Amino acid sequence: MAFPQIQTFLPTNLDWNREGDYQFDMETQTDRVIPLFPLGLVLMPQLPLPLHIFEERYKLMIGECLADGREFGIVFMNATDIQAVGCTAKILKVIKRYDDGRLDILTRGQKRFVIKEIYDKKAYLEARVVYFDDERLSDIGSSKDLAEKGIALLRQFTSYPELLEETGSGEDMDLKSISFLIAGCEGFSNEEKQRLLEMTSTSERLEKSVESLENMIARMKITAEINRIIGGNGNMKRFDASD
Repeated sequence: MAFPQIQTFLPTNLDWNREGDYQFDMETQTDRVIPLFPLGLVLMPQLPLPLHIFEERYKLMIGECLADGREFGIVFMNATDIQAVGCTAKILKVIKRYDDGRLDILTRGQKRFVIKEIYDKKAYLEARVVYFDDERLSDIGSSKDLAEKGIALLRQFTSYPELLEETGSGEDMDLKSISFLIAGCEGFSNEEKQRLLEMTSTSERLEKSVESLENMIARMKITAEINRIIGGNGNMKRFDASD
């Protein structure tokens, strides 16, 4: 299958000349060519991601990555567009191998990258990328307060205690890592996660993700209260949105 050129995949509002928006990793600033795996999700650095590999081209890609110890890039694809910014995934282990060649693997997000060009010479896509990182933190105090607040909010999700343990439970994580942990909240849409992934300010990511998390939890509490009332005697006068 022949893939269109990158310009037809990527959103037209992305300015490829705005490299000043990204703090490029000086140690890895040279362009790299990596395998590319477009998916309907957004991977955050340091967060685990289990994958079931069943397509032939991706069985080939994962096999080569395992043999060479390489990472591959995951980019969010919504319907027709591949986003310009993604995150590399490191294969931590093969959970299960099937007789037909399918694989269950566990990966973890590593480095963010900007796609410069896409190649379709192999069975799977490859991309020439440049890695980037967050800018240096200026206000550590307020960012630390936001991080602590975000961790406390995450603990209200039943699925997050295990994830917090896997990633260091918050106490041993730096502020950037915590910002990605919060940004990867399962309640956020992929579009929200993509915007948070692209940010190069740790403090801004913390601020936006904590604010979104607060709003989401507030909506969940209201919905739960409405459902509780409806499941009771149906007397809506008992519900006070200001509580």
